[in-house]
Amino acid sequence: MTSAGKQVGHTAWARNLGAPVRDFLRAETGGAVVLLAAALAALAWANSPWPGSYESFWATKLTIGVGDHVLSVGLREGVNKGLMALFFLVVGLEAKRELDLGDLRERTRIRIPVLAALGGMALPVALYLAISAGGPGAGGWGAAMSTDTALALGALSLVGPPAARLRVFLLTLAVVDDLGALLVIAFAYTEHVSLVALAAALALFALFPLLRFAGTWRGPAAALLGIGVWLAMFDSGVDPVVSGLAIGLVTGAYWPVRGDLERATELARSFREQPTPELAYSARRSLASAISPNERLQYRLHPWTSFVIVPMFALANAGIHLDVGLLRDAITSPVTLGIVVAYVAGKPLGIVTASWVGTRRALGGTRPTLTWPGLAGTGAVAGTGFTVSLLIAGLAFSGGLLDQAKLGILGASVISPLLAWTVFRIIALLPAPMRARQFERTAGQIVDLSDDVNPERDHVRGKTDATVTIVEYADFECPYCGRAEPIIRELLATLGDDLRYVFRHLPLGDVHPHAQMAAEAAEAAGAQGAFWEMHNLLFAHQDALTGADLGRYAEGLGLDTGRFGEELRRRLYAPRVGEDVASADASGVSGTPTFFVNGRRHRGAYDVATLTAAVRSARVATAART
Repeated sequence: MTSAGKQVGHTAWARNLGAPVRDFLRAETGGAVVLLAAALAALAWANSPWPGSYESFWATKLTIGVGDHVLSVGLREGVNKGLMALFFLVVGLEAKRELDLGDLRERTRIRIPVLAALGGMALPVALYLAISAGGPGAGGWGAAMSTDTALALGALSLVGPPAARLRVFLLTLAVVDDLGALLVIAFAYTEHVSLVALAAALALFALFPLLRFAGTWRGPAAALLGIGVWLAMFDSGVDPVVSGLAIGLVTGAYWPVRGDLERATELARSFREQPTPELAYSARRSLASAISPNERLQYRLHPWTSFVIVPMFALANAGIHLDVGLLRDAITSPVTLGIVVAYVAGKPLGIVTASWVGTRRALGGTRPTLTWPGLAGTGAVAGTGFTVSLLIAGLAFSGGLLDQAKLGILGASVISPLLAWTVFRIIALLPAPMRARQFERTAGQIVDLSDDVNPERDHVRGKTDATVTIVEYADFECPYCGRAEPIIRELLATLGDDLRYVFRHLPLGDVHPHAQMAAEAAEAAGAQGAFWEMHNLLFAHQDALTGADLGRYAEGLGLDTGRFGEELRRRLYAPRVGEDVASADASGVSGTPTFFVNGRRHRGAYDVATLTAAVRSARVATAART
């Protein structure tokens, strides 16, 4: 498969599963652009010759009734309290995935981003109150504290370097920030709370862990429970968007187990032989259950939240009728100035200061995952407040104060990314030794590869003392592995002494019937000093891997064909291949090809440009620590 002349090379597993941060962030730049376009459209609409149509449209009533029970909300309220619950659900899902499978599975790494989030909320609120204390806008302090998850991550992808650690840190901080802001909405901006309805919401939420026993009804049961929690929260008076984040944080993520994938393949094969409705249903259910509910929900919801729901929220809330009077009032308004100062100055200062406190050994601190300059840039990006800030502003203000608050929020959302861009440009200009010294002080990389490379056992290409090692788990009959093979050769030729490549077997016998024997044939050839020659032949002839074909390849390589055939017949190297398979299972590998760069799972495309960037990044990281 090619795109614009470049091989993309995604396995089906990689397309569907993605990575702790990659799938969530892949559409961020596009989502941020759509969000910005929606905000500009809202401003244009509110300042058109028909400004009244903007408010009248979003005030349109939506009514749903069942018997005597009627739910009636304005169109804007429906977006803010209904659709935005799905956005916070996706945020919670990605945070949970990072906790289960990503960097945050090492729980000590949660401490600093959590403290940073708390500091990034407390200092902005303090600055806002200092500026607006005693004024009519003092009660709107909640509008000056929350990072916009979608816009901040999108801005980081535009102005920051392509470093996964920055994004993971910002995502974790934003989730804690969102949770704090939603609690503020619940307790500070909710006038009346129905304890009965709130207890019903909590009781329904407590049933989510029991869904694992729901079997085939798990999906529909989860949807009904989610709707029930949302309705109970709405009826309680507490903003129901908090239900989305809470549900996302309890929806588990896990790597697919090869046994589950093999069962799914067997059921699909049975359906091919006997295409009955029963087998079709069983095969579909088996395929779905092999993927975690966390991944399935993200796959379905993320495009909708990025390109429909959040932009619709911006369209519904960002419209301000600008006039000379409003601009004149905003320049001196404690509300506008308080929000701008809180986000542009308070956010980064609060985040950096709280992170510094979190690293103090006297307080049980740990090393940060980011350098201090990188933390400053990320803190500046976190000053992009939009979604939750507008939510709270709508609850706290009305009339002219609401317009002044919106103007401050929009202004901060423009200034903060520009400030972050400036910080990252300054970092790029720092001398390399200075950047390396900063990196030395950060926490080490979590290694995903279970079995270290052993040059006495593993099949290795390149210099044994290269600074970067790529380990690939592959299947000789897998077409995606075949497409990756010339890419690896090009990398080895291009990067030279910087790269060492290790090949490990993962034959997928349930889909590739000749893969196991081909792997054993490569080992038999390796016993006669011709592993890589056989490796190249097998990939060059993936459609011809029968026993006769393997014998012909051995003869063409000048091997002792008698010995080769006898060792294959006795399956002498099956245990050796099985060791690779066991190490793949221990490393959470279930599909091919899967790459590890210096022990870290490579997630995403494996074209030349992407793998070259991964190797160079690993080389810089290694050099900084030596």
